[in-house]
Amino acid sequence: MFTGIVTDMGRVRRVEKIGDTRFEFETSYDTREIEVGASIACSGACMTVIDRGSGWFAISASEESLACTTMRHWREGTPVNFERSLKLGDELGGHIVSGHVDGVATLVSKTPEGDSVRLEFEVPEDLKRYIASKGSVALDGVSMTVNEVDGRRFGVNVIPHTQEVTTLGRLAPGDQVNFEVDMLARYVARLLEKE
Repeated sequence: MFTGIVTDMGRVRRVEKIGDTRFEFETSYDTREIEVGASIACSGACMTVIDRGSGWFAISASEESLACTTMRHWREGTPVNFERSLKLGDELGGHIVSGHVDGVATLVSKTPEGDSVRLEFEVPEDLKRYIASKGSVALDGVSMTVNEVDGRRFGVNVIPHTQEVTTLGRLAPGDQVNFEVDMLARYVARLLEKE
């Protein structure tokens, strides 16, 4: 489990296709404190650390992970948001994020709004029912509050701090992000389904 509060922005340092796809990431985390087998959200996707060294760690991504996320487009140098898994007693600064990416959202527009920037995204048809005004979503692992919803599109405001310390500040229209719906919305929608 995660909170959607990114604690490091690293980058892909190597991609190797051997059966599954191995990604190595540069990070500012003290990797001596990361156990092999630990979970780290990599731009919102919960992944298992399989190897580590000074200033880097590696994960193995299955075909399913590649198919459901933006990871299939990652190359050497791609910036990636990181969040270590939540520990009991940690501050829950964002919202509860599972790291199970629901799909990919596409940035439609980017508009300055005061010191912030307004980002408008579009999601696949089957995910629109999970988005509510003033609800929560995770975009590339970043906990965001939804401002407004219009069909498959929704908007969020990104403050300067978030623009600086996450990949959201680097986005341009047409870019895609990993999208996770709020866990509560997922279960409410399931309970309301007609059998």
